Amino acid sequence: MPTSIITTDDLREFKMELLDKIKELLEKQSAGKIRKYLKSAEVMELLQVSPGTLQNLRINGTLPYTKVGGIIYYDSEEIHKVLTTNRARNDF
Repeated sequence: MPTSIITTDDLREFKMELLDKIKELLEKQSAGKIRKYLKSAEVMELLQVSPGTLQNLRINGTLPYTKVGGIIYYDSEEIHKVLTTNRARNDF
């Protein structure tokens, strides 16, 4: 298995790319380009969870949802609220 050497320049470039992506997401959010309601597939991708985990989050009431004609929608603000209230704090 070949190995790669990561230099400080590589890390600096990665940091700049990451900061650019975060800035882009924040600009989209402040401009209202992030949709208010998301479908299940979008939420699974966003949270990196399986369909079963998403279903469990619905069933146990962790993640509020709305069902319209067989399609389940999630409020993006509610998702953010759930993530914020369940944030683990590591106080050393």
